[in-house]
Amino acid sequence: MANYDWIVIGGGITGAALSYELAHQGGSVLLVEKEGVLNGATRYSYGGLAHWAGKTPLLKALGEEGIQRYRTLSGELQADIQFRELDLLMPIAPGYDADAVEADMAQCRIPPRPISVEAACELEPLLDPAALERVLWVSHGHINPFLTALAFQKAFQRLGGSLLTGTVTGLRRQGDCIVGVEIGEVWHGAAQVVVCAGGWTRALLRQAGIRVPIYFTHAESVELEPSHLKLNALVMSTPVQRFELEQASTRPEQDPLWDEPGQEPCPPILDAGVLQFVDGSLRMGQISRVLTDPNAVVDSAASEAQIREQAGRYLPKLAHLPGQWYHCLVAFSGDQQPLVGSLPGLEGLQLFSGFSNPLAVVPVLARRFAQQAYGQEDEWIPGLSPGRFADILN
Repeated sequence: MANYDWIVIGGGITGAALSYELAHQGGSVLLVEKEGVLNGATRYSYGGLAHWAGKTPLLKALGEEGIQRYRTLSGELQADIQFRELDLLMPIAPGYDADAVEADMAQCRIPPRPISVEAACELEPLLDPAALERVLWVSHGHINPFLTALAFQKAFQRLGGSLLTGTVTGLRRQGDCIVGVEIGEVWHGAAQVVVCAGGWTRALLRQAGIRVPIYFTHAESVELEPSHLKLNALVMSTPVQRFELEQASTRPEQDPLWDEPGQEPCPPILDAGVLQFVDGSLRMGQISRVLTDPNAVVDSAASEAQIREQAGRYLPKLAHLPGQWYHCLVAFSGDQQPLVGSLPGLEGLQLFSGFSNPLAVVPVLARRFAQQAYGQEDEWIPGLSPGRFADILN
């Protein structure tokens, strides 16, 4: 058994960034990732950095700090994370009051502005003008999330951090204290265990008898092979219905369903959108499905057909390109704010999960978390503590 200052569970971008920052503060850190090659939400993310979208003082401040950090992050990590800034074109989805959507967007840190259909098609010639009525525009950040997570992992290892491939099968508990993790027949001790397991966080904690208001959707998308067609902008319908789904599926009356496998608290939604990566591959999606069983089986053929049909309305030339359907779990909290920090009455366990808009803020919050852990007071981290849900934690 090895003992560490920190064990971080989950090697996606949240766990990788946090491990790097903790090691940067001088901590001895073990990062545990169950896959040899990332195969979760980080791998199948769009890579968008919605730094402009915050509507609260916290999210506005983190958005500004986050985009500034990303502009220098490749140099810091000594790796190309393919950071760039793109036009984000947001057709207002059918059935929504366009004036109400624009009024809501006006609260953002950088409010998207309406542009004409003609201007939208100039920015993105592959758009079908017949499918557009009102379009909003804003400058949007973008990275390759897979390469970014790997860059954090490698920078973490250069600082002396340890990376272990294996599945955490349980948390080692002594009374009201978590003292390490079990990986198969071996357990590893730590002063602090941080769970960054995304959509698997709830199941891992429940196995240890710990209840927290963290939930997940089954996110479904199609990865299209590189094409000669070039997509200049990120196209994503608005409003993002996933946020509405998260709110609806965590109402108090729905909460008991989350402890019953096989339940579907809310019907699925589809946020139609397409983005092209630097290597020419495209991500098309996405369906968000609320199924309480993390191992639930989804009809991949029906899901892929629906995604292609909806996204193809905006970008018909891309609808039939060859590709592969993918599925992963995406975590979110009970109030659409991340869960960052310790749980009341339980020592040695921290959460760094439940991000509804993770990529834009994770590097900033990871740095702030680590700095606070090593004695520097932070104005934002305490407000994200799971303790705000003290009435339902156990």
